[in-house]
Amino acid sequence: MSTQREIALEAIHVTKRFVRHGGLRWPWQRNANGRKPVVAVNDVTFQVQRGEVFGVLGPNGSGKSTLVRCIATLLLHDEGTITIFGHDVLREEMAVKRLINRVSVEASFFKKLTPMENLLYGARLYGVEPRQARRQVIEILTRLGLKREDIFRPMEEMSRGMQQKVAIARAFLTQPILLLLDEPTTGLDPRSKREVQAFVEELRDNHDATILLTTHDMQEADALCDRVAILDDGRIVALDTPAGLKARVSRNNGHEATLEDVFMELTGKALRREEE
Repeated sequence: MSTQREIALEAIHVTKRFVRHGGLRWPWQRNANGRKPVVAVNDVTFQVQRGEVFGVLGPNGSGKSTLVRCIATLLLHDEGTITIFGHDVLREEMAVKRLINRVSVEASFFKKLTPMENLLYGARLYGVEPRQARRQVIEILTRLGLKREDIFRPMEEMSRGMQQKVAIARAFLTQPILLLLDEPTTGLDPRSKREVQAFVEELRDNHDATILLTTHDMQEADALCDRVAILDDGRIVALDTPAGLKARVSRNNGHEATLEDVFMELTGKALRREEE
């Protein structure tokens, strides 16, 4: 007899609005002087089970990063509820922060310091014992493809791909129960991308971590995710396993449908990555 898995993350009718001031977007308020709000996340509902890798796919501007920031308590959603293992992200912010960590495409560091120094500083903030942290830093970074000597040279001398690996190591160092990976491989060279993807697979298979992954990469989502939500203009337009999504689309010239075919079929848009 199967048992129902624990719910790690639940979003119910979540909406987030902004208003434009010049070329910038600011959180929407009811006294926004008549400005029409931009709805970045529009009535989004989904659940993520413990131990699952859950993908959120969509083009730039679809609301992926805004949704992740709401989950991570960095933005306050305007409507609906978000809970992390039963903790409401608005009412129980500190409890939620102890359970999660986030990696984004714009990860920041003390650039004059080494990866080891940056990660030991982060570990201290989370109460990780220094000797244990040092051992874990070396283990995780070498697993991600950094040479030992790279761990002890300034971050400013490292490529963006290497810095992104340090960001992933920093997030996992605290052993979060829910790991939010917001486009973690965007802009990486093919080798770095494969190393990061292999590490995500290892987290999925060997550690008690639940992962929410946003990405532009359809092959990445197909390989890593147990289920996928496709986001378009802030709304979820489809949610299923990768195989289930592809089964909705007829074969293309005799070839098996891809997740990109699914996206184009459901939204009428080409899914392309726009590098900044």
